[in-house]
Amino acid sequence: MLADIGCKCVDVASSVEVAMEALTKAEPNFAMLDINLNGTRSFPIADILKSREIPFVFLSGYGSRGLDEAYFGAKILQKPFQLGDLETAIQSALG
Repeated sequence: MLADIGCKCVDVASSVEVAMEALTKAEPNFAMLDINLNGTRSFPIADILKSREIPFVFLSGYGSRGLDEAYFGAKILQKPFQLGDLETAIQSALG
């Protein structure tokens, strides 16, 4: 879907640990975080992105119910979603 809306470079991390390691080597323009990555919440990644002022969107099948209180107000894309929903969420986050 990301390629379909024009994203040129997409990296995928299947765990919080892999994502944290990737952030030591790269500075993304934007991130999409599944709240639950293989049973571990992605909030430590969100903290790093927030501290670097890198926009991001949480992905969740639970909507805002899956967020910790510290992240209320964060952008959330409810799964499952359509291409248009993804595009809107990214545009909103990049604002």
